[in-house]
Amino acid sequence: MSGEFGLTAYGGYIPRLRLQRKSITTANAWVAPNLMGKGKGERSMCNWDEDALTMAVEAARDLLGPDDDRSHIDTLYFGSTTMPFADRLNAGVISGALTLDRHVQAADIASSQRAGTSALLQALHAVKAGASKNALVVAADKRKARAVSAQELDFGDGAAALSVGTENVIATYLGGGALTVDFVDHFRGAGEEFDYNWEERWIRDEGYMKLVPQAVSEALSNAGLKAEEIDHFILPCTLAKAPQAVAKKLGIAPEKVRDTLAAQCGETGAAHSLVMLVHALQEAKPGDKILVAQFGAGADALIFQATDKISSVKAKGIMGALADRQEETNYMKFLTFNGLVEWEKGMRAEQDKKTALTTLYRNEDMILGLVGGRCTETGVVQFPRARISVSPNNPAVDTQEPYKFAERKARILSWSADYLTFSMAPPNHYGMMDFEGGGRIYMDITDVAPGEVESGMEMRMVFRIKDVDEKRGFKRYFWKAVPVRSSASNQATGQAAE
Repeated sequence: MSGEFGLTAYGGYIPRLRLQRKSITTANAWVAPNLMGKGKGERSMCNWDEDALTMAVEAARDLLGPDDDRSHIDTLYFGSTTMPFADRLNAGVISGALTLDRHVQAADIASSQRAGTSALLQALHAVKAGASKNALVVAADKRKARAVSAQELDFGDGAAALSVGTENVIATYLGGGALTVDFVDHFRGAGEEFDYNWEERWIRDEGYMKLVPQAVSEALSNAGLKAEEIDHFILPCTLAKAPQAVAKKLGIAPEKVRDTLAAQCGETGAAHSLVMLVHALQEAKPGDKILVAQFGAGADALIFQATDKISSVKAKGIMGALADRQEETNYMKFLTFNGLVEWEKGMRAEQDKKTALTTLYRNEDMILGLVGGRCTETGVVQFPRARISVSPNNPAVDTQEPYKFAERKARILSWSADYLTFSMAPPNHYGMMDFEGGGRIYMDITDVAPGEVESGMEMRMVFRIKDVDEKRGFKRYFWKAVPVRSSASNQATGQAAE
């Protein structure tokens, strides 16, 4: 393929809850006073009904926008080290939630912190080779860390999305490099919950300082650039000053090193290089050269140059996601949401949550994509879609066409806050959503605090975990409603939302 190609759009998602690191260090000061120095800033924290899949969907929705037609996407790559399923196509769930065409080629890329950049390299190669016209790359991670560990403070949850193509390019791909070396800085065995981490000085001196420069040098050579020409240098790392040391070794000016966002959200695992890339794209000017590197089982390096179309993107991106925040100081809630404490759920939680996989398949677009029906004779909209229209004056049969609800706003018609039924974050909020353009759906409400919900409140839809079948290890996903908040309320502090 000849001609310009590269990034055509971006999106980002950081969970709204931000756990204050001081709440972690204070709670554990009796056993780990050495961690008190790390009690600054905040880390992003998933709600109980969020994981790598749901975050990836939100980042991709931010990129794609509200348009119902997504037929232009022909390839989907999902990079993560915390995919919910070991043997189920996680990218397939994302594809269903995004209502992509069934002919889309989807793949999961995992097993290293380079999963995000490797997915992006695969997309770039596919577009360059003509095997894909419009590729969508999403990366997300929700990593577990042992309580009272440095990783508990360093990690964060988040996702990023990038699309690759040849039209309306916002950042041209100039060249890249990849290095694969079985350098084990940490590992997580099959079936294990937590990473085992090696000694930091070894990782810094033998890993970052020696492997990353090799991949970057290859990328610079392939791009025909010198290190001093780079305007933004991205290198996720939790080791203090390591990105600056690598930049100095390469000949990149220290002021070109991007903030790792450690104070605002923490490191989001395999997604973090792309999270930082989206953040950089939001601040880049036409002509800026962006070098993004990622360490892990070797290293990846990619170089992009922003075009004059860089300011045309309408997504909230990472900057918008970081601004949409709710402070959380309840450390016990964080432990509970992440399954790190055993707690009494009561008899109401004792139920078999086996999923009927045949029903899930037959209603895939309704369950994963929130696709209802619209009567072609009367225009009446309904959910769920059925053979018979709910129109009271014309209950027509077999007249319905697919109608997508996920990107349509709604208002609360009626609601309830229930302390009797089991909830991971009581009370359990639910209500009737009245959608713009017609249609009503009775659904759960999430990301709200007691007293916040009101009838008439404007809502938007989010893809979340509905419940978990712990006996069989199966997660069931569906859509929930969250408030459309103003920028002022996004900055509010106090008790975190559900």
